[in-house]
Amino acid sequence: MDTNTKVGLIKDFAEEIVTEEELRKIFETNNKTIAYDGFEPSGISPIHFGLLRATNLKNMMKAGVRFKLYLADYFAFINNKLGGDLENIRVAGEYFVEVWKACGIDTGKVEIVWAKDIMDGLDYWDKTLKIGREITLERNLRAVTIMGRKEGEKLSMGQLFYPSMQITDIFHMDVDICQLGMDQRRANILAREIADKLKWKKPVAVHHHIIMGLRGMQKKENKEETMIASKMSKSDPSSAIYMHDTYEELKKKINGAYCPEKIEEGNPLMEYCKHIIFKNTNAMKVERPKKFGSDISFGEYEELRKAYLGGVLHPADLKIAVINELEKLIKPVREYFEKNKKANKLYETVKRFNITR
Repeated sequence: MDTNTKVGLIKDFAEEIVTEEELRKIFETNNKTIAYDGFEPSGISPIHFGLLRATNLKNMMKAGVRFKLYLADYFAFINNKLGGDLENIRVAGEYFVEVWKACGIDTGKVEIVWAKDIMDGLDYWDKTLKIGREITLERNLRAVTIMGRKEGEKLSMGQLFYPSMQITDIFHMDVDICQLGMDQRRANILAREIADKLKWKKPVAVHHHIIMGLRGMQKKENKEETMIASKMSKSDPSSAIYMHDTYEELKKKINGAYCPEKIEEGNPLMEYCKHIIFKNTNAMKVERPKKFGSDISFGEYEELRKAYLGGVLHPADLKIAVINELEKLIKPVREYFEKNKKANKLYETVKRFNITR
């Protein structure tokens, strides 16, 4: 596979690449490119974790990238996820692995890495301290948004270590590409700056889009706060679609979702079409009664977008189509967990946990 094709696979889902020139150079000179994405195990999987991340990962693997899926158990611990109960956090991590399997990820072809396994040594903490010396307190406090916290929010001492630890992971795992969401941008940019200062290998940052929750855009003081406030959160059932939702639950949620007529910006259902559905299908069929124009099919997102903005496609019809398409993607996951005893036991256990922000 040539470099242009590999870069194209990344650009297919990336909202930002820092920088594309460096990414090209990696593909041209490194036949063992390593990337990672990290997660705090902290509850039931929503679609952005199960569907969006799985699609991104498949593209990376097609490009020949060796991928590390990082289960950040100690990060969830210091961030008080699942009440800071490490045992429960690790059960949630095992559940996450089963979600990836259910979404078609061959976990034999990726490396599952736990924070607990790479933090057990002086070398890791030596890097952390060296990194911490290069970050001012003010810059560190601005970076706390990477753990879903607001600037100025009351934090524990443990949470103040979070940015330096996340940056340490990048260098300790020796990754070439950080493939995370736009909400993690501050950590990745800091890592690139620190690489220059300490003469370490500079990682390329590939940031994917953060999809909105069902309530749509929640406008705040700036773009970053708006993104964080608007994103689908597994700890907020009113804004999230989960990988285990039944067809009836899916219908109820989508029918109640924010979906303004002829408007794309801030419309979560249009986002799901663009970033999830059309990444997993060659055509999206909208079933309509004859009196409303009969059935219509779209081969790409831009066709759907023009029809919706032009009033050819009504929100009610879009909702029906999104329900049906998401059901096609979620149903195999539900069936996997129904048939797999180990996976089902993990899911039932995690369902009983008290989800904390």
